[in-house]
Amino acid sequence: MTQVTEHGGGVWSLRVPIPDNPLGHTLVHVLDTDRGPVLVDTGWDDPASWDELTGGLTALGLSVREIHGVVITHHHPDHHGLSGRVREESGAWIAMHAADTAVVRRTRASEPGTWFDYLARKLATVGAPEDHIAPLRAARAAGRMRTLPGLRSALPDREIVPGELLDLAGRRLRAIWTPGHTPGHVCLHLEEEHPSRLPGHGRLFSGDHLLPGISPHIGLYEDPDEATETDPLGDYLDSLERIGRLGVAEVLPAHQYAFADAAGRVRELLDHHEERLTGLLALLATPLTPWQLAERMEWNRPWEQIPYGSRNIAVSEAEAHVRRLVKLGRAEPVAGTDPVTYVAV
Repeated sequence: MTQVTEHGGGVWSLRVPIPDNPLGHTLVHVLDTDRGPVLVDTGWDDPASWDELTGGLTALGLSVREIHGVVITHHHPDHHGLSGRVREESGAWIAMHAADTAVVRRTRASEPGTWFDYLARKLATVGAPEDHIAPLRAARAAGRMRTLPGLRSALPDREIVPGELLDLAGRRLRAIWTPGHTPGHVCLHLEEEHPSRLPGHGRLFSGDHLLPGISPHIGLYEDPDEATETDPLGDYLDSLERIGRLGVAEVLPAHQYAFADAAGRVRELLDHHEERLTGLLALLATPLTPWQLAERMEWNRPWEQIPYGSRNIAVSEAEAHVRRLVKLGRAEPVAGTDPVTYVAV
């Protein structure tokens, strides 16, 4: 049964399933405007997800053909996946921050095997064992690459400019650039009085940046063809503090449920990452590669129970934390090590 939640003031959320994912679903938000409904995110490109999205719109008395525009918080397939199909059905525009549009364009232009080659090299650099890298090479050699999500994601036709109001008739929706989870992640501040008169300044569509019970994944998001090293965790922490200062009345995230006290949740996440960095420093009393560090970090299950793909995500997160420690002068690479190890200073 389609699950639709009314948030008041011309805002609803639709639960759109994510296949084979513990998150369960994406909350796609519907925003009424004077030119027609606008979607904030669209959900995963899957037939069951499409049925739930269109069924939710039908429950609101709408057709997908009436969608006027699509605003994407970030390029991940559980948010951007169905955007192209929505545009095909309705003629809607799609808006995204330029940094994430660049990722979409680069992915579409790349031969699929490029990603496997990059990931194999990256895993070798961070100290992954050969038996973990071998399946990537085998998949590359066998040509098993066309099923990767996001290879043909829709190219947006509008740019979300940080700090500016989006062109939505009758609504005040301001873009706030919040890099970290992705380089072009945006939160969207609905600068209107809360329909229930909750104290605070409007509502926030927070995407994956601010979730009530989950710390979003913060890993690396580099261009394989560039040598510049990013600091996604530093970007994320800075972005969190900006969001905490907004004083919004309510947060409408893309997963879980709506909640108040954004500033309190921001503080919890800042504390969580500081505790995690402190814990990693203790582990780095002995030089470790990022892979070895990931094996020793606390996750939601023991390392030996973490699935193959999730280990790649985990080691990316471990490396993002190590980079933050290096930038802060609290850790450094050990000269002459290959794969490189890091140690606390």
